[in-house]
Amino acid sequence: MKPLIWFSELLSQHGIALTDEQHRQFDTYHRLLADWNERMNLTGITEREAVYEKHFYDSVSLSFFVDLKEVERMADIGSGAGFPSIPLKICFPQLKVLIVDSLNKRIQFLTHLASELRLSKVECVHGRAEDIARVAEHRDAYDLVTARAVAKLNVLGEFCLPFVKKGGLFAAMKGSDPQEEIREAAASLRELREELVQVHAMKLPHEQSDRHIVLVRKTDATPKKYPRKAGLPIKQPLV
Repeated sequence: MKPLIWFSELLSQHGIALTDEQHRQFDTYHRLLADWNERMNLTGITEREAVYEKHFYDSVSLSFFVDLKEVERMADIGSGAGFPSIPLKICFPQLKVLIVDSLNKRIQFLTHLASELRLSKVECVHGRAEDIARVAEHRDAYDLVTARAVAKLNVLGEFCLPFVKKGGLFAAMKGSDPQEEIREAAASLRELREELVQVHAMKLPHEQSDRHIVLVRKTDATPKKYPRKAGLPIKQPLV
C-alpha cells in the first residue's frame, strides 16, 4: 500500500525523513492493529487515514518538542496499543523502550507487534505502574517517560515520575487545555520532586482537534514511599 503523502511531508517538516522500511513498518502497524482489534478492544479508530492522524502523527508529535535523538531510554506507561512509544521507536530506532500496561492481552499484542516490525530494544511488561516502578532496574532509570490520555496529571505524576531519572523528563500527552489539571497537580509536583517546564499546544493537521504536551522535569530522586500501593493513586490523588 502506498505511503500517505501528507504524513511523510508533515514529518519531514520536523526533520523526520522516513525510509521505505519505516513506511512499511507504519503500514504493517496499521494492518495488525485493525486485525487484532477485531478480536480485542485496542482502539475505536481503525480507518487508515484516521489511524495515521490520531494515533501515528499524534504520537510522533512528541518529538517536535523533545529532542528524541538525545534520548537513550524511554518508558511508556499505560501504552494501550503502543502509543506513543511504537511510532516514536519506528522514527527513532536508537531508543531503548519500556512499555508497561496492566492488561496482558495488550502486552501480547505489543510483543507480537514489536516482533513483526523487527524492532529491537523494546521490552513489554505486564503489570501495574505502581508495582513495576518499585523494581530496581526501572526506578529512577529513564531519560523520558510518557503517558498518553491515561489519567489526570496529579495521578499520572505518581505513576510515571518514579521511572524518570534525576534531570529527566516526564511528558504527559493531553487533548484539551490542561491548565486546570496543572493547578490541581501543584502539590503533587512538589511532593514528587518535579517542576513544570513547559506546555506545548498544537492541532492535528486535518481534524484540527487540540493537543497539548505537558513537560515536567524531575529535580531529585522520588521519595521512597511513592508510588503508593496499586490503586491508591487513582482513589486518593495527591493534593
